[in-house]
Amino acid sequence: MTLHISSRLMATAALGALMLAAVPATAKEKAATAPATETTAKPEIGDFGFDLTGMDKTVQPGDDFYAYANGTWAKNAQIPADKSNYGMFTALADLSQKRTREILDVAKGDPNSMIGRAYSSYLDAPAVEAKGLAPIQPWLTKVRAVDKAGLAKLLSEADRSGIQHFFGGYVGQDDKNPDVYIYTMFQGGIGMPDRDFYLKDGERNTKLQAAYLKHLENVLTLAGEKDAPARAKAIYDFEKQIATVHWDKNDSSDATKVYNKMTIAELAKAAPGFDWQAFIRGIGVNEDSILVSQPSAFTGEAKLLADAPIGVIRDALLVRSLDGFAGVLPDAVAQEAFSFYSTALSGTPQMQERWKRAVDFTTNNMGEAVGQDYVAKYFPPETKAAMDVLVKNVLAALDTRIGKLTWMQPGTKVKAKKKLANFTTKIGYPDRWKDYSKLEIRGDDLFGNQLRANQFAHDDNVGRLGGPIRRWEWGMTPMEVNAYANFGMNEIVFPAAILQPPFFDPHADAAVNYGGIGAVIGHEISHHFDDQGAKYDETGKLADWWTPADVAAFEAAGKALIAQYDAYEVLPGEKLDGTFTLGENIGDLAGLTIAYDAYKKSLGGKEAPVIDGLTGDQRFFLGWAQVWRRNYREQNLSQRITTDPHSPSIQRTWVSRNLDPWYKAYQIKQGQKLYLEPKDRVRIW
Repeated sequence: MTLHISSRLMATAALGALMLAAVPATAKEKAATAPATETTAKPEIGDFGFDLTGMDKTVQPGDDFYAYANGTWAKNAQIPADKSNYGMFTALADLSQKRTREILDVAKGDPNSMIGRAYSSYLDAPAVEAKGLAPIQPWLTKVRAVDKAGLAKLLSEADRSGIQHFFGGYVGQDDKNPDVYIYTMFQGGIGMPDRDFYLKDGERNTKLQAAYLKHLENVLTLAGEKDAPARAKAIYDFEKQIATVHWDKNDSSDATKVYNKMTIAELAKAAPGFDWQAFIRGIGVNEDSILVSQPSAFTGEAKLLADAPIGVIRDALLVRSLDGFAGVLPDAVAQEAFSFYSTALSGTPQMQERWKRAVDFTTNNMGEAVGQDYVAKYFPPETKAAMDVLVKNVLAALDTRIGKLTWMQPGTKVKAKKKLANFTTKIGYPDRWKDYSKLEIRGDDLFGNQLRANQFAHDDNVGRLGGPIRRWEWGMTPMEVNAYANFGMNEIVFPAAILQPPFFDPHADAAVNYGGIGAVIGHEISHHFDDQGAKYDETGKLADWWTPADVAAFEAAGKALIAQYDAYEVLPGEKLDGTFTLGENIGDLAGLTIAYDAYKKSLGGKEAPVIDGLTGDQRFFLGWAQVWRRNYREQNLSQRITTDPHSPSIQRTWVSRNLDPWYKAYQIKQGQKLYLEPKDRVRIW
């Protein structure tokens, strides 16, 4: 699942510090020569890179293009017991996990290997069980003893230790001054994923609320507390009060609305009742100006903290602490966290085997140390070279499209092209790896390893303040099957693990590659011009660089796309939120449009060959549909509707209904379910 990252969001995913030398792909360059369509090497998938056996040709493409391209696969594919969904992303993630295991199995035999010691410490389940809760007891004792006067200091310690509490924060680029780092705070304090889980009615939410209440009770019991049912109810009621003051997901996703710079003194005045100075200084932030993402939520939360009984606050922190470290504590704690956050919320019936969790633990905390071995073994130079070509072709296609736009003013086009020409593209892996030499890892101290890794990551993040912008850093490891756009850095990033079939195969038909990874590239590029990314100029600065006429035309197209996705009922009574998913839907629409242009240009004016009875255009759109093959458990799909800015896979595939070439390729006719009149097809880039 691709994602976009602005400077204000970088730290929320506990992103590591990585680097890849910028690949200066300017849009003004002529499109590079595409990888050869004809090759003696056989693609990994099918005859030309697409799995024909997964199609369901009894379905008309114009009625359901997802089912036509993927229907047989969807009927036959089983979701593994340890997953909430299964598809092309998860299949590659499984492959990445197995490959990483091979690397770590070798490393664990070397006492001088940091990643080997980390991996071994997680695999040693008997040692974890023998220690019980002893490793975390000193912290729990502090929590049980805290009073209101000491709360700010305790929360700063929790922050550094990686324990979520009533608000969060990170150091990232200042959106309006991207050459400077600043500390950004955001709302927190709830244990369910979004305020809507507390505030919206409905049978599904009612069941989740009951399951969460039981989870709170169970965790308190595991912590050794008495009267757990009543105390759990008090925590729940407190969190529901917090949910009422939270901003909703649409406002929280608006780059303009969440940019609120203030001094600590101004925050204290706006949100009295909490010692902000003590907290902010306690986490190591010595700057005076900070960004507060949701000011009114902080006002409300400060009052709630001031008014709440200290016992309720302590109990909430006890639960957050055990949940936060559940993976490195005895199985009873891990199973309890899994039962709510994976089973109740997402429908996953079975926890991953311990070796899988050990791999994830190691890569989550020392990803680049593992990544060096991973790319050396699994990412050949020719893949990177072929990706360079694709990226340059897609950038050139967008540059051409910007020049032909009828709705954008001439002066704005010049600025848009300048922004495109300033893009940095990072492919595969960093050239400069993260230094973990200050992180202590012991082979017999799993809890301590996690705690120290959290503290290391926190200190590294806060250590950015006052220093130069780390343009060499990455936000993902090479083993991640994903990609992202970073607005403040004006960059797009593609880790090694996603650059594999079905997304990309150097030996596959060019049409399938452009429909797969080409559209992903276009998606990430276009994020810099979506409803939020378009607010950032060529330097990565949050600025008004569009004319009112540009904004009006862009918003009109966006409203049409919102209406299109608002109409999709994913589950009975549960529709998509077209506003919440707008940025990702624009990314899909623009990405597919740009990739199609790049594919056609790569043919050099020649007609694509017909392969297995399919034209080049048909294969292009099948390449797009194939990467979105995914089956969901119902609970997971429902949760995504509320919390995921990406539309589900079926609806992502359907974005093709807005492209004229799709209609011509498959002879889509009026009366078919996905048919849109030409005037109703959304065209943005």
